[in-house]
Parts: sequence; structure tokens; C-alpha cells
Amino acid sequence: MNISHFIFRFRWPIVIISWTISIGFALAIPKIKIDPDVKALIPNTMPSKVNTDKIEEIFGGSDMIMVLMGNNDILADSSLERLQNIDNSFHRLPQIERTLSVFSLKSIKGSEGAMLVTPALSYIPHTLEQREIIRKELSDNELIMGTVVSKDFKLAAVIGTIQSGSDNKVLLDSVKAIVSRYPGGEKIYYGGFPVVKQSITDNIVKDLKVLLPMAIILMLVILALSFRDYKGVVLPLSVVLMSMLVSVGLIPLIGWKFALVTVLLPVMMIAIGNNYGIYLVNRYLEILKREPGIKKTSLMTKLSNALSRPILLCALTTIAGVLALLTHIIVPAREVGVLAAIGITWALILSLTYIPAALSILPRSKTRIKNHKPHITPLEHFLFRSGVVISSKPKTILLIAGLITLIIGIGVVKIRVEGNTVNFFSSKDPVRITSNLIDKHFGGSQSISIQFAGDIKDPKILNRMLYYEEAIKKEKGVGQVMSVASVIRLMSKSLLDPKDHGYNAIPDIRDGVAQFIELYSMSGDPSDFEQLVDFNYENAQLLVRINDASSDNVLRLAKFILKITANDQSIARIGGVGLVSAEMTNSLVTGQWRSTALAMIVVCFLVGLIFRKRSAAFIVLVPLGMACIVLFGIMGWGGIPFDPATTLITSVMIGCGVDYTVQFLWRQRDEMAAGLSPGRAVVKTLYTTGKAISFNAFAVMIGFTPLIFSSFSPIRFFGVMMVASIFACLIGALVVIPALTLILKPKFLIEKTVRL
Repeated sequence: MNISHFIFRFRWPIVIISWTISIGFALAIPKIKIDPDVKALIPNTMPSKVNTDKIEEIFGGSDMIMVLMGNNDILADSSLERLQNIDNSFHRLPQIERTLSVFSLKSIKGSEGAMLVTPALSYIPHTLEQREIIRKELSDNELIMGTVVSKDFKLAAVIGTIQSGSDNKVLLDSVKAIVSRYPGGEKIYYGGFPVVKQSITDNIVKDLKVLLPMAIILMLVILALSFRDYKGVVLPLSVVLMSMLVSVGLIPLIGWKFALVTVLLPVMMIAIGNNYGIYLVNRYLEILKREPGIKKTSLMTKLSNALSRPILLCALTTIAGVLALLTHIIVPAREVGVLAAIGITWALILSLTYIPAALSILPRSKTRIKNHKPHITPLEHFLFRSGVVISSKPKTILLIAGLITLIIGIGVVKIRVEGNTVNFFSSKDPVRITSNLIDKHFGGSQSISIQFAGDIKDPKILNRMLYYEEAIKKEKGVGQVMSVASVIRLMSKSLLDPKDHGYNAIPDIRDGVAQFIELYSMSGDPSDFEQLVDFNYENAQLLVRINDASSDNVLRLAKFILKITANDQSIARIGGVGLVSAEMTNSLVTGQWRSTALAMIVVCFLVGLIFRKRSAAFIVLVPLGMACIVLFGIMGWGGIPFDPATTLITSVMIGCGVDYTVQFLWRQRDEMAAGLSPGRAVVKTLYTTGKAISFNAFAVMIGFTPLIFSSFSPIRFFGVMMVASIFACLIGALVVIPALTLILKPKFLIEKTVRL
């Protein structure tokens, strides 16, 4: 009993088992957890992440939540009273380790040789005269300005450092409840990584609710327009749904979480999962058009014999392409590669078993007849005419394609990289607006930390800190630099006169440093600087706040810091979110080329193996290479950056695009083996299998179109570029490949059989 007879005999059990397995995986979907943490994108072994974690173990977590209050004059008594009430409630939250505000930070002054440490804002001014006195005092306080009060006195901040493991939603709800408890006319902005994380979570849920129904509806429309037969709609779409349920249902079963990049997975399954079903239904209708009276068993046998092997081979190349994502630096991208490969495998199994079984159950489709001849669609007519042109002028066609590719490909020099999470949001998103305010008025939303180890009271170490501070402050994009050294220098200004030796400087000897610290502790709290130095003064950190967090700037700044500190033995490590972002940016570029090269090598190797000729691998490499050049060129010309999502494109594109080439070459080989000349074989392949390839490509493009409406710019860019890249692959398969084969006349196309 061959496979087609087996499927025909057990058609009902096959249909029932297919749906049962898929629904079984779907039951796990409600257990999926969303992980919005940016740090989850990168592996735990990345050096900058390891260093950041170790620094945070000493100085506490770096995650902060910020409440910004805006008014024409933030020193208005009503604004300050509201700010004070929020601050008092804010620091009592169990998730908050410590807070910074104009009410908690200090003023360091000198009086008759003594150091006086007092609250920066000791009272709320109620008269214009008092307000101006306070304004002058705060303006002279280096610890306040640009930290919790903007220089134009239109914004003030309450900053809370968060306990590790805190629930972002619970914390944000608590903070918003506090602000609501004290209403006022001031504008309130919420910022910091907990806000970003919660916004990512909310937008992921929103995207899934909007994008998936949109993708399914569009898929229904394109399938209906393509086939005008309900089988061409129902069967490919049911395979899509089942493969999506299995791939997404696996996420909680494996113990993984749903990250920002994972949004691509269900849409990928909708776009890619119907590939093989489209080929099968198209060939099914083609056989019926040619032999209207054929028996069902014979029909299933012909269908199986014609497509089982090429579909299997296409699936293998697609799986190989998406598995190239395992070389990606982004952890969820690797997971998407694995899950997509499993989903595609299930779609393959369903296409080779479930669809033939369903076709044998459903009533036979009727062939449309016009003037006693099978109806020729406009697409078939167009493909036929295209085949005639290509077969008559293959060199001209190839030259034109090459010139277009070259012109578009020049844009590759303009490609940039973007790893800043805040830029994933639209310019009108509250997260982006608040982040811009923090960058402009409060030093910046990202930071780099330089950890010093040793005797921190040693003037040599402190002076090196000051040297680094001054050097880094001069760099573009640096908003604020702070260390315990700058605080000790500030102490010297409070104790000495401008004409005295040591004014605005680190004391010459260690005992002088120790004396300053002792004097501070008499009226101040030593824990005021716990974020800058540990209790025993054995470890300190220099904090660099970045107000231009674009990846290019962060990467440049990180390289500068690493360069000037390279030979300093007192520096234990360098970390911080900014450095993690810079290293991830570098890795995105490396991972992009690595995964692209691996996907290209593997699929070309498989194609060479399929057709038993290395020339087949070369022929496949040409259109795929051209599609990659076009893809990168469009990204450059369009200002679309490499980011955690768009760096997945080439692997997915190669995996999908190679299908079209394999299907075309397989059918062209069959037609030539049947006795057609190369030119006539190209023409017939174009208006038969070429139609299925066109349906397939259009379905994939339409499937990815909803991503353009995502809340995240990387997902939107991914959608745009997938549409462009699949179109490039379609042109490669239907234009470049036939022209190339007519010019080169490869031997593998005239072999009658291909053995695996």
C-alpha cells in the first residue's frame, strides 16, 4: 500500500488526529508569560551583562522609576506641596529601595570651619522673595540641578530605585494611585525601565489582539481571490492555524516566555504555514482542469507523486533557513528559530497527510469552462507572456535584473544599527516623550558604570576618577557624570575659601579625604552616597548618564571609555545598561552577517544535494544573493536600521525564498524530462507552477502586512522588509532563475530522475 492509498483509506482518522494534536498544544497557550525585560534579549554570558550584574550586587539595582512633574515654575508652593506629598508616599512603597528628590537630597555648606549638611529644600516658599532665595540656593547646588530639578525650573523629579524581583504592574499601579491621591494642575510623566517594561507588555498583548485577526482575515481574502474555490481557502488556512497553535503552545511547555521579538512567531506561521497547502491545492485544481473525469484514488496518487518530494525538500530548506537563527545573539530570536522550525515541520506533515485526506473527503472541485476550454486567468496569461519574453531574451533580462540590484544595493552603505529600546516606541508614545524629557533635563535614561576597587580614600584613585569625569563630560551625548570624587571635591568648596590651597580639589593625603568624610557624617547620613561607594570604601562607581541614547552614540562613547581606562589597574569592571546596549548593537551586526551566511550556505548545500549537482547550488545562490542585496539596499535607502527584529529577516527570507526556486526548478526539470525544449519548459513552468509560486508569495506578503501596524518600530520595519524581500525572491524565482537556466543550460535539469 503506497502513501496515497494509506491516506485515502484512513482519511477520517488523519483529519481527526491532526486537529486533536493541534488543540492539545493550544490548551497550553493561556499559560504563556510575557517577559518585557530588555535584558532578556541578550545571553547571560555577555561580558557587559555579567559586569553589570556584579556592579549591581555591590551598589544595588540600577532599575529606576521616575515621576516627573511639570509646571511653568516648579517652585510654586502648590507644586512643591504636591511633590512633597508624592515623595513622602513614594519612599514608603515596599518595592522602593531608596528615593531621590529635592526633599531627600542634601545641601553641603561650610560655617566657621565646620561642614553643614542640610536638606536641599528646607522649607516650601510662600512668597516671591522666598521663592527667589530658594531658586538661587538650588541653582548653586550641584547635587540637585540636572538630577531632580531641571535648569529652567519647569520640571522636578521623584526617583525611586527598585527592589529586584518587583512586579512592574503592581509598582506602576501603586505609583499612579499615589499621584491620583494628590491631584493638581501640573503635568505628570512616568518614566524608567519599569514603565518601559509594562508598556512593552501592554503593547505585546495589544499587538496580538489586533495583528493576528488582521493577518487571518487578509489571508482569507488573498486565498479566496487566488483560488476562487473554498478548498483553496479552508485547507491552507486550517494548516496555518494548526501549525500556529503547536508552535505557540510549545512556549510554556518548554519553559520559555513571550518576548517582544516573539510577536513575530504567530504571524510567521500564518504567513509561511500555508506554503505547501497552496502548492497542493493548486496542483489538485490543475490535474482536475486537465483530467476532469479522473477517479479520486488516481487523483490522490498523481497529487502525491507530483508534489510530495518537492514539498518535502522545500520544507527542509525553509527549516534550515530559520534554524540559522540559532547563531543569533538575541536569545528570543534563537527561540523563534526553533519554534518556527517545529511549526513548519508540523505544517509539512499536515500538508502531506491532512490536506490530501481532506481533499479525498470533500466533494470534487468543478473546473470552470469557457468556450469549451478551461478558463485561463489573467495571471496565467501574464505568466505565459512573461515566459515567452524571458525565453527569447534571457541575457537582456538578466542584465536588467543585475543593474536594478546594483542600484538598489548601493544603499547598503547607509545602514545603521539601533539597540535602544526606547526608540522601539513611536515618537508620540508616552514612554518616548518621557524618555526625551529625561534625556534633555535629567542627565539621560541610560548609563555606563565604571567600578573602582581598592582604597577609595586614596587621593590617587580619586583624582583619576575626576580625570575620567572631566574627559567623559566633554564627549557628545553625555548628560551627567558623577562619582564620590566629585562629591569630595564639593566638600572642599564648603570648607575652604576660593584662595585656599585644596579648594575645589581632592585633599593631597588620605587622612584629608577621611577627615572630609568624617565631617560629612557628623551632620549628614553616610548612606547618602551608597550608590557611589560601598560602606567600607573598598569599591566605588563612576556613573555616566547618557542623554543621546542612539546606538551609534552609545557605541562610540563606550569605545571611548574603554580606551581611556584601558591601563588603569584600579578599575575592576565596566558595565551599565548603556554598555550592554552597545555590546548588543555590535553583536546584532555580527549576528546578522553570521546567520545570513549560515542560512545561505546550508540551503545551497541542500539544494546541491537535492539535485545532485553543485551547479544547482550556484544557480540558487544567485537570486538569493540578489534578494539579500536588494533587502539591505532598501534598508539603507529607507533609513530602516538593524535591530533585534529586523536582523531576523534574512534567515526567514532565505528559508521562504528558496522554496520558490526549488519548486520552479523541479517543475522545469519535469517538463524538460517530458521532452519539452528549455524555452518551452520555462514557459509552461511559469504559467503552471509559477502561478502557485505567485499565490504563495502573495499570501506570505499579505500575511506579514499586518506587522506594519504594530506598536513597535522593529516589528513594523520587519513587516515592511519581509514584504519587500519576499517580492524580491518572487522576482528571483520567476525571472532570474529561468533566464539563468536558459543561459547556463545546467545538466541537472535534463536528468529524468533525482535520487536522494
